[in-house]
Amino acid sequence: MKKTLGTLAVIGMTTGLLAACGGNNDNGGNASPTAPSASGGASASASAPASEKPKEKVTLTYMASQDWIKESEMQLAKKFEEQTGIHIDYQIVPADQYQNLLKVKLNTKEAPDIFGGQDGKFDLGPLYDVEKNAVDLTNEEWVKRENKLFLEQATWNDKVYALTIWDPTYDYYIVYNKDIFSKLNLQVPTTYAEFLAVCEAIKNAGITPIYEPVSDGWHHVLWFPEIGPKFEEANPGLVDKLNNNEIKLADVPIMEQALTQFGELVKKGYMGDSYFSNTFADTEKNMASGKFAMTLHNLGLPATIEAAFPETKATSFGYFPIPLADNQIMNIAPAAPSKFIYSGSSHIEEAKQYFAFLTQQENLQYFLDNEPRFLALNFEGVEGRFTEEQQKFFDTYGAKQGSGLQMTAKYVNPQWMDIGKDMSAMISGGMDAKKVLESADKRRADQAQAAKDPAWP
Repeated sequence: MKKTLGTLAVIGMTTGLLAACGGNNDNGGNASPTAPSASGGASASASAPASEKPKEKVTLTYMASQDWIKESEMQLAKKFEEQTGIHIDYQIVPADQYQNLLKVKLNTKEAPDIFGGQDGKFDLGPLYDVEKNAVDLTNEEWVKRENKLFLEQATWNDKVYALTIWDPTYDYYIVYNKDIFSKLNLQVPTTYAEFLAVCEAIKNAGITPIYEPVSDGWHHVLWFPEIGPKFEEANPGLVDKLNNNEIKLADVPIMEQALTQFGELVKKGYMGDSYFSNTFADTEKNMASGKFAMTLHNLGLPATIEAAFPETKATSFGYFPIPLADNQIMNIAPAAPSKFIYSGSSHIEEAKQYFAFLTQQENLQYFLDNEPRFLALNFEGVEGRFTEEQQKFFDTYGAKQGSGLQMTAKYVNPQWMDIGKDMSAMISGGMDAKKVLESADKRRADQAQAAKDPAWP
């Protein structure tokens, strides 16, 4: 492995850091690998060993949003079934429908044995009512080996309710085509004004500056809360004031500025004409085509582009932070799509057995080695890998870091898709930036009152 994350260690992580919404199910065009034997690795939890077959055929239903379950996990699930006889039945739901469907299933007591959820220390109660709907996993063996910052995001009232297996470096940044920048003699921008100038030069060259897949409903939201550290820098103590209901989002000028600038990028044509129909799943194809110069994505994107389109090399891409509001802070987020065991399941022990299997050391290493978008995992002893360009990004921006608004402010993450709808309305001309913030404030208040938060009387 190359140099470790260096500056990332200052926030107490042993393997690195993460991000908030979405990955991709695609395995980068690689042939399906063969999952390893599960006999080795760290010991399993207090539940039955993974090699112990159940007395009768068991199927675990596992519902998750699209993009949350990686191909390498599906391969491991096949090996788990070979060893135990327990079959994993995946139920993948479109991202824009998932939260509503899950809520219905939880309310009607018809939830699957395992359900996916976006964890977050402020959200487990309001989003999933985990004390009622999820199994307490605090005493499982793997809890001792998972990164403590990730565990914090999976904990509610001092109990761990979710298993998170994710890349701690998996946040979203501008991934740019270095060849296009070099050909047009462009430098990496450090201010919003410079970013506009870069976009204009790229557009004038007949290339669409930014690939933005609005159609998925969640991706375009990233442009706003991910620069939460910049909001805090401009307004010291902002997050505490938001969490104590001492200030509203709509009262923060830099937030309105960032949303307005996002709308300006669209209006100037820097996201092309097809942003409302673009899909996240087509990112590799479009970035490999050379028709787009930049996109908002994770650090593993160049590797998956090369895997799917070998003529386009990963070394052709670099990274820089989202430059709205002149942001230059590296955003990180120790939370991710996670796995919960439904408290009403008739197969709780088998589900715990599956979690124990996934977290065995050699299976974690297999998961990482066969997921091209991931560079590290949030568990001790898993060896990560970083390219020269990724290390350059850490070295350039890693000294100044912070977590996105969805990780630090209450009642933001649960309304992610609603914010997405409002931002879509904004770029369509139906709302302005101020109204987007006011709508988010209204939903925050509703959620806080439903949670009986004392800061919202």
